Amino acid sequence: MMDAGRHPKINLLTNAEVEEVSGFVGNFHIKIRKKTRYVDVSKCNVCAECVEVCPVVVPDEFQVGFSVRRAIYLPFPQAVPSSYIINMEECLGNNPIACGKCIDKCEPNAINLDMRDEIVEIDVGAIIVATGMDIYDPTPLDEFGYTRYENVVTNIEFERLMGPTGPVTGELIRPSDRKKPASVAFIQCVGSRSLKRGNRYCSNICCMNTVKETLLLEEYDPNIEKKVLYIDIRAFGKGFEDLYRRSKEAGTQYIRGIPGEITEDPVTKNLILSVEDTTAGTIEKYEVAMVVLALGVTPRLDAGLVQRLLTLSRTPDGFFMESHPKLKPADAPSAGIFFAGCAECPKDIKDSVLQSGAAASHAQILFSKGKVSIEALTPVIDKDLCKFCGICAKVCPYKAIEFVPKVKKPPKAIEAACHGCGTCGAECRFDAIKMRHFTDEQILAMIKSILEDKPEDKIVVFACNWCSYAGADFAGLSRLQMPETARLIRTMCSGRVDEKFVLEAFRLGAPIVLVSGCHFADCHYINANRWTQKRVEKLWDKVEKLGIRPERLQLEWIAASEAAKFTKVMKELEEMRKKVTKEEIIQAVEILNREKEKREQKKENQGK
Repeated sequence: MMDAGRHPKINLLTNAEVEEVSGFVGNFHIKIRKKTRYVDVSKCNVCAECVEVCPVVVPDEFQVGFSVRRAIYLPFPQAVPSSYIINMEECLGNNPIACGKCIDKCEPNAINLDMRDEIVEIDVGAIIVATGMDIYDPTPLDEFGYTRYENVVTNIEFERLMGPTGPVTGELIRPSDRKKPASVAFIQCVGSRSLKRGNRYCSNICCMNTVKETLLLEEYDPNIEKKVLYIDIRAFGKGFEDLYRRSKEAGTQYIRGIPGEITEDPVTKNLILSVEDTTAGTIEKYEVAMVVLALGVTPRLDAGLVQRLLTLSRTPDGFFMESHPKLKPADAPSAGIFFAGCAECPKDIKDSVLQSGAAASHAQILFSKGKVSIEALTPVIDKDLCKFCGICAKVCPYKAIEFVPKVKKPPKAIEAACHGCGTCGAECRFDAIKMRHFTDEQILAMIKSILEDKPEDKIVVFACNWCSYAGADFAGLSRLQMPETARLIRTMCSGRVDEKFVLEAFRLGAPIVLVSGCHFADCHYINANRWTQKRVEKLWDKVEKLGIRPERLQLEWIAASEAAKFTKVMKELEEMRKKVTKEEIIQAVEILNREKEKREQKKENQGK
């Protein structure tokens, strides 16, 4: 961070937050609120005389509450810029000034309580999201006694106690009596890998963090007894298994089991752990002087705000979703936005550095080209047919359609931001949007071609290019046997499947129609398949009202890797197809032909 602060081409804005982001790849406009420090960075010489006279005492966040700071303070020893800052919520105030001692003491006159926030607006070509992560709060896990026993601490608190710049300058003590602990127990996976409480995922860093801490304890005092209670030790990184072996050879006892209960001896303040040793198959009790909870990590609490600002999507665990987990792990689905560090998933330092380098290089590739290349899948808006409803702008997952409500002007498509999912074209009720290469006429022609001969023997499948179509291709490559009745129509996204496509397939005699796409968490177009589900649900109601059995329209989410699922779905649909009678098909054809005649008659009347 200090190198970044000194770099001539890096503009470091600290104590600031992004308030608004507009634009698209190569042309982002960002509004930033630079919060006031109430201390002039150029004048402050970090003499600390202001701190000495400040009467306000509050817990120090950097030392996780083990020590205190003043209302004017240095955030942490290596802070950039190296200058004090005043937390005005803790200061005795400037409206009116009830103290002012720091002002009187500051010889360089660096303190100014009249400073105000500054709005900074910048234009950038790319954005790298490196928001980091938060730590799981162990308070709900009452069986570990974190809120009841002083000698139960988190791994973050333990790191500060062991740190040379910590509240006790590296002299490890336990909080209850400030004495060196004779034994320490580490409990793994606190808040991670839990189906009921906490998070389901592995937090990646906890195991090796504990292994490191046991080795630090060994160097600090070999006589301290060390125990690690775990579910599984995951040491998959380079050299990690060797560190794990070194920890065991240093005398650390690894016990496969998580305590079900922790109690405290009221006299010695030692902690008694009741543990089921799953290796030995026995219930054991261990008495230790101190317990360290190895906390899992969670997405940033303000991730939802960042998601809305940048039009991103998140996986079910709350982390940001990358464009592709293997081919584009550093790219966001929105062009020009990249991920670094733990914004995308839990990572250790090495993996964070690797992804940061990838994000920086991808942004540089973007700049070196000088132009943005896009696929010719963008929409063309017919100004004569547009009714200014704005639904296209509402459903676009990339905000690639500009529309100003209450202004009678057609929407404008921003081609550089569009990825061609086609959801806008499917949702437009006035046929005012034409999707290049996936036009209504092209798709309707494919439906007609499929159902020209023996339509009752065909299953019409609308398949998303990225998942279900790829899953069908994978099934074929894997030589999986499936019925030959399925006929696939590829669309870039299931969101492109218009209501008219499904109804036309039924009108031409299709017994079964399947709409298939990515799973919600894997949508290549952020959230376009949510609109697919809404559209299909409306269609189910509509066909039922028309007298067509809604079961004949199916919706399935199939991933590119799920060849077996695609095969299974096709077999199930074939069984359903056999149960659709000719009378049902003929009835549906007659109903939809009448509906088509009504629509055409209505258009003729409107034309007259």
